[in-house]
Amino acid sequence: MAAPAEEASTAPRSLPEEEEEEEAMAVLDFDMLCASVAMSAERRKGAGMGEAAAACAGSGAGEGAAGGGGVQRMWEGDVVIDCLEDRRIALEAACCPCYRFGKNMRRANLGSCFLQAMAYFISLVAVLVSLIAFSVTRHHVYLYVGLGSVLLIAIYTGYFRRRIRKLFNIRGTDGSLDDCVLHLICPCCTLCQVIYIQTTLEPKVH
Repeated sequence: MAAPAEEASTAPRSLPEEEEEEEAMAVLDFDMLCASVAMSAERRKGAGMGEAAAACAGSGAGEGAAGGGGVQRMWEGDVVIDCLEDRRIALEAACCPCYRFGKNMRRANLGSCFLQAMAYFISLVAVLVSLIAFSVTRHHVYLYVGLGSVLLIAIYTGYFRRRIRKLFNIRGTDGSLDDCVLHLICPCCTLCQVIYIQTTLEPKVH
């Protein structure tokens, strides 16, 4: 009689225990589910941040390769004061600026020396012919053509001076106006300054 009584007394107590165990298992499963969701979200976030960092690094490397990043340097010497630092270069710029311009462009990988020199030379010839024609005929159209040719030279050489600034990461404005003005006012000295910065970076190339 004692054994059936004990079984009858323990049977009702087992049901609440089983319910508590089921609730505990449900809570544990829910916690594991939340933890797995949080971990997967962290992985996705980390992957997204890694891709963004890689994209930023790639764009920064591209900009650096293009010459726009890093610490900017200054031009080597003053345009006018230090133009006679190398007399041979100064004579080349004064006597044959088209040749000096072509060599500068070739060293900067901005075109063939012959083609760039010929473009400069043709513009100079246009200026001289226009001035001679104006002095002979006194027709103002030749004067305008000559002035236009001078401006064309300044714009053309100023544009490539700006590209050299970007290439060697030299401090200056984003536009080409200052470079064009320098080539318009003192073209020989400006050509000398360009070759001086290239000689500083590549001392064995002339």
